Amino acid sequence: MRISQLSPDEALASLRSSRAGLASAEARRRLAEFGPNRLEEVRRTPLALRAARQFTHLFALVLWVAAALAFWAAARDPASGMATLGVAIVGVILINGAFSFWQEYRAEEAIAALKAILPHRAIVLRDGVAHELPIELLVPGDVILVREGDDVPADCRLIEATALRVNTATVTGESVPQPRSAEPTDEPELLAARCLLLAGTSVVAGEGRALVYATGMRTEFGRIVQLTQAAGEAPSPLQREIARLSRLVSLAAAALGIVFFLIGQAIGLPFWANFLFAIGVIVANVPEGLLPTVTLALAMATQRMAKRNALVRRLPAAEALGAATVIVTDKTGTLTENRMTAVRAFFADGARDLAQFDAAAAARVAPFFECARHCHSVREVEERGRTRLLGDPTEVALIEMADRVLPAAPMPRVDEIPFDSDRRRMATLHRARDGRVLYCKGAPESVLPLAAQALDSRGETVPIDAALRARLAAAADEMAEHGLRVLALAFRAVPEGLPREDFERDLVLAGLVGLADPPRPEVPGAIATCRSAGIRVIMVTGDHPQTARAIARQIGLAQAPVVVTGAQLARMTDAQLQLALDRSEEVLFARVTADQKMRVVEALKRKGEVVAATGDGVNDAPALKRADIGIAMGVAGTDVAREAADMVLLDDNFASIVAAIEEGRAVFQNIR
Repeated sequence: MRISQLSPDEALASLRSSRAGLASAEARRRLAEFGPNRLEEVRRTPLALRAARQFTHLFALVLWVAAALAFWAAARDPASGMATLGVAIVGVILINGAFSFWQEYRAEEAIAALKAILPHRAIVLRDGVAHELPIELLVPGDVILVREGDDVPADCRLIEATALRVNTATVTGESVPQPRSAEPTDEPELLAARCLLLAGTSVVAGEGRALVYATGMRTEFGRIVQLTQAAGEAPSPLQREIARLSRLVSLAAAALGIVFFLIGQAIGLPFWANFLFAIGVIVANVPEGLLPTVTLALAMATQRMAKRNALVRRLPAAEALGAATVIVTDKTGTLTENRMTAVRAFFADGARDLAQFDAAAAARVAPFFECARHCHSVREVEERGRTRLLGDPTEVALIEMADRVLPAAPMPRVDEIPFDSDRRRMATLHRARDGRVLYCKGAPESVLPLAAQALDSRGETVPIDAALRARLAAAADEMAEHGLRVLALAFRAVPEGLPREDFERDLVLAGLVGLADPPRPEVPGAIATCRSAGIRVIMVTGDHPQTARAIARQIGLAQAPVVVTGAQLARMTDAQLQLALDRSEEVLFARVTADQKMRVVEALKRKGEVVAATGDGVNDAPALKRADIGIAMGVAGTDVAREAADMVLLDDNFASIVAAIEEGRAVFQNIR
């Protein structure tokens, strides 16, 4: 049985552990057996080899041969001047190679500056005592404690959980934090199992105790890294064209040399004089000026791209952008702002745009905003002298919504019914000036059955009859279809002595709130520019299909898109996938995994497209490596994604990709 199907006690027994953790001696033995909890870095080419490649690619080899022939000719006839030509060709090779290496080395140094420098540690139970240890010392069977703000250091099976929610975006692409519990599940997909915490994810709310069952490269995170390493680098269109040109030049120069040698022999020239003349013809027909011209054009383009927030790691990528015909793009943080915002409310008398609420309008429905402000598990933390809110981005967005329009009033919390993945709601009890008040927040299908009355936009309460209940349910569905995350906010007065089990009965629905990760304002214009330039944009995301469809419509990517889910993609043959990617189809992909995104990239390349792929998570790295040009996010991107990419966006903005493509096309035309 999978560990997700076992009960907590059965999972502990299967790894010969206990709720108090491992004994220190056993942990040391397992560390020697399983090795440190460390990911092997994406294989990087040694510095010396990367430098050597600048002097040994096909066109450079043609020039080396030309230089060798020139020096041989000079040795036979010192007065021919061929030695000077040989020195000039060698100088071109050395200067060009050194310059190309320096450009790429500078980009690598900039990438290194983006990496986190703080060591990662975890709270681990050893001999029944909690210790803060480096994550490299974790072994299967360890029991760790996690709470909001922690990064998950290894693949774990939850054995206790309280209101736990995790951000899985770096591994699955899912933008909304997911609830987790200790209950076993029959879910076959590890990425979706609610009792598992995966390495690379982070806890945004709640706390828990978890059993480590996989470490290092044996984790799901490690599997994706291995997939990235297995994906070979594809040569850029420019590299393929220069290789083709090098072969043609070599054949043409050799052919001309042979033809002139045969002519010389036919007219009776001395053999050595004729042979040296033929070598001169061969050397003269090698365009030694082409290599520095191409390198200089690419280097100037990378400098211009850097000023437009696109850092090019490998010079040929600058031209490859100009040749791109398809952009395979992530959604969260690239097309959207990666920041949840409350945009819409629905009261008993209809929908309201939250951007149009002022202080007076907010005061009439104060319970709506007070519930948003107080019913949460967010903490205030000090970071570099500044206070910030740490917790679920959805809850942070609700607090910011309330703070914008309604002054805060003292309302100390006296009790809490934490969020539970089965109840799908939470409630907090507060002491207000006129008595105790309970605020409740959760999924509409969880909160609506508990409400007997509802608040309208004038602040009056009305009974919830069957018609109003149907309207509220329809409004929740309609907002969800537009890609919004919908929550119901409710409240009630709680008299002293009321049993705790009755706190959530006879609630007053304060309203429904719809939250979204809004599109970046410049993205619609960038999408239109791509369309006019003949570049197709395909969204490939791990997010929900409804969210993907709604964002595609908002940014003008597609009006009636065909949404292919990961489950549907898994059942497709390669031929079916290529047909689904025909240019006549408005297609986008949702709920896809790392290997599926790479499969989409490969299918597009088989169709003859030049593919640029974007991404920020570990799950994006294999597709970035396999694309003609991989584009990683510099701000929100993971180290694995940046290492796999050819270019890094310093502002994580899709519009910067379009600006870089414009520079790339200029280079493409100049080189032609």
